[in-house]
Amino acid sequence: RGSGQVWLSELTCAGSERHLGQCPAPPWGSNTCGHGQDVGVVCAAPSATPSPAEPFQVRLAGGPHRCAGRVEVLHLGRWGGVCDRTWDLRAARVTCRQLGCGHALAAPGHAHFGPGSAPVWLEQVRCSGEELTLDRCERPQGWGRQRCGHHEQAGVV
Repeated sequence: RGSGQVWLSELTCAGSERHLGQCPAPPWGSNTCGHGQDVGVVCAAPSATPSPAEPFQVRLAGGPHRCAGRVEVLHLGRWGGVCDRTWDLRAARVTCRQLGCGHALAAPGHAHFGPGSAPVWLEQVRCSGEELTLDRCERPQGWGRQRCGHHEQAGVV
């Protein structure tokens, strides 16, 4: 049995997802499960096949709590920002969903939560608002090919 908060329940993975954050589920921490219902996994021995790319991780930095801040994504083991040029409430909605933070209230730009010092990894992120995770949104520029400065970083509340 684990201890502390039970974060996920009722995951409905199809099996093709690259990480649990891509599986449909209620918001993080929104469940009635106890530690008597904790689950575990037993994996086969490592194979010679290379592992898939790292899961698309998102966090909010520089804000007053874990559900408000500058949007940062992990790439090549380094956290970096997201440009605010096409950032909107739909993208904020997806980010909040992925982080288990409920409904998006705002999508501030112009480095509202501070400019950060890491690279700006993504620009022109376009979401419909229905995606389960930010990696499902359109990102035509790819990683690290931005003309966006630190003063143009996207945020979420």
